[in-house]
Amino acid sequence: MTITLEAAGQQAWHWLEAAARCSETQDSAQQGVTRLCATPEHEAVLEKLSSWMEALGMSVRRDHGANLIGRHASHLPNAKVLLMGSHQDTVPNGGKYDGIMGIILPLALISYLRAQQISLPFHIDIVAFSDEEGTRFSSTLLGSKVLAGTFDPDSLSATDDNGISLAQALRDFGCDPDSIPEDRYAPDEVLAFLEAHIEQGPQLEEASLPVGVVNAITGIERHQFVIQGMAGHAGTVPMALRRDALVGAAEVIRLVDNLCKQTDQLVGVVGKITNAPNGVNVIPQTTTLTVELRSPQDAIRQQARSTLLDQVSHALPALNLTYTHTQTYEQAAVQCAPWLTSTLEQAVQDSGVAPKVLFSGAGHDGLAMAQLCDIGMLFVRCHKGISHHPDEAITPEDLMKAIQVLYHTCQRLAKCCNPPR
Repeated sequence: MTITLEAAGQQAWHWLEAAARCSETQDSAQQGVTRLCATPEHEAVLEKLSSWMEALGMSVRRDHGANLIGRHASHLPNAKVLLMGSHQDTVPNGGKYDGIMGIILPLALISYLRAQQISLPFHIDIVAFSDEEGTRFSSTLLGSKVLAGTFDPDSLSATDDNGISLAQALRDFGCDPDSIPEDRYAPDEVLAFLEAHIEQGPQLEEASLPVGVVNAITGIERHQFVIQGMAGHAGTVPMALRRDALVGAAEVIRLVDNLCKQTDQLVGVVGKITNAPNGVNVIPQTTTLTVELRSPQDAIRQQARSTLLDQVSHALPALNLTYTHTQTYEQAAVQCAPWLTSTLEQAVQDSGVAPKVLFSGAGHDGLAMAQLCDIGMLFVRCHKGISHHPDEAITPEDLMKAIQVLYHTCQRLAKCCNPPR
């Protein structure tokens, strides 16, 4: 039976609604979706995905990192593999579309290709990555690191809130953690990795565009500042003599905010603050805060770090405060392959949409997959840019347009199965 792109979009919509019911929550509209790695909810969504893949004639397997992989085989048995997919897991009480949409859209594409009897000179492997968010084990990019061959065995000792290790959870899920190295793809067998994802930002909506092309995934770094002052009675210590750690924290917040507002392609946040003694009538003695900086250009982020540390080193002593600083995390930015970005732009044009190129301010599985192969990414508009929240929303019409872009992308890739590296 021949189906239209509109019908494929509607099919994707129904699949997304069904997947949203695989959740710890009872009402996804009000409570969002909570689906963590190696849980009954994870098993439930993999069973649904497997059944849909098998109905499309795909071969289906699971690996030892709890990833699900379905293959739409080429007529050429020795063809390369176009990897497509995203993560099945969510943040607590997250939205219906973050991650899972990037698995469902390629499935709808396969449905359309089969109905149109379109053959491609490459295999398409659709991956439901097990854990990108890191909610349960703080093990971000678990699934994609397994496929890329960069999984760190030391992370198997990480535990969840119940003291269950990642290694034990994987075993309980039917995996053999010791066999994870066998699950990596060989670089020479892979054409590229392509991920569709909701934008998680407002730019496409502001531009009235259903889709956009990503040219880079942000680099991220995190810092902790512990600011030391002196506690005292809030009513008796003169203002000029105070060593108020929270005032110092406010100055750091101001510096971060100003730096990010004055620097193109840089965003940042002070996301967490703890204050002690935290009494209503006590001058704060110790304030601890976190700073996160993000940019698609590592040089911009690193220069911002240098500037911020220099500014803090002058500002806090001027307030008669001392402090310690620790950098707690750094993830380099990843550039999408220019040839694949260009292919996606052309496919967007083929679909009757003006191409808009933007960078991703959020991390994605492509950060790990870039260690294996060239990556590309397509954003789909989401309402008001809301994500990680029950109000996360997209439209069936935008799903259809994204499927159309993926179709034209595959058609163009079919003409260049050996792209430049």
